[in-house]
Amino acid sequence: MAANRNTSSADRRARIEEMRRAEKARERRNRIITITLSTVVVAGLVGFGVYVLNEEKEQQRQEEAAAKAPIKDEKSWDAKKLGRNHPTTPVAYPMKPPVGGDHHPVWQNCDGDVYKEPVRNENAVHSLEHGAVWVTYNDKAPAADVKKLEEKVGKTPYTLMSPVKDQAGAIMLSAWGKQVTVDGADDPRVDQFLTKYVKGPQTPEPGAACTGGIGASQ
Repeated sequence: MAANRNTSSADRRARIEEMRRAEKARERRNRIITITLSTVVVAGLVGFGVYVLNEEKEQQRQEEAAAKAPIKDEKSWDAKKLGRNHPTTPVAYPMKPPVGGDHHPVWQNCDGDVYKEPVRNENAVHSLEHGAVWVTYNDKAPAADVKKLEEKVGKTPYTLMSPVKDQAGAIMLSAWGKQVTVDGADDPRVDQFLTKYVKGPQTPEPGAACTGGIGASQ
């Protein structure tokens, strides 16, 4: 009887020891799996972070290059010769749309504002003084292009858009002292002009607001 009990106890101890070894082995495997997965996740996050950083740097590089590059067929006026007085009477501008000069004391709201009807030149010029880009079009502009430009302007602070029926080009972009006529909404000069002149170096009053004036966003 005693021998049988001893044998049974030894068997139980052996089974328990085997179970402990198996449990330790599972724990080691789980730790290895956890460490491996963590390493893969961390490596993936680091890699993604590097990718995003590189993409941001590349985008910044492209924007800086666009801001420095000349814009084909762009017209320029001497900013020093563009008046900056604030009359409340209509102003006769030598170019259409105007790119600067004396203007109304209140600016046209230009925080991505899209106007379906013409706006006063005098208010829009004040917006240009604050660093805005004014996108204009006439009846010759295709409806699809107008829609694309409306969407772009709506997403771009310090821009405004309105029709100017008697302008020379179908689609034109104006900043203080700068203007270009483009072939359509997909013309690369649209993005180039916006990148270069939205709150660009031509701005007579850097930091001035594009809200709180008159217009759609009042």
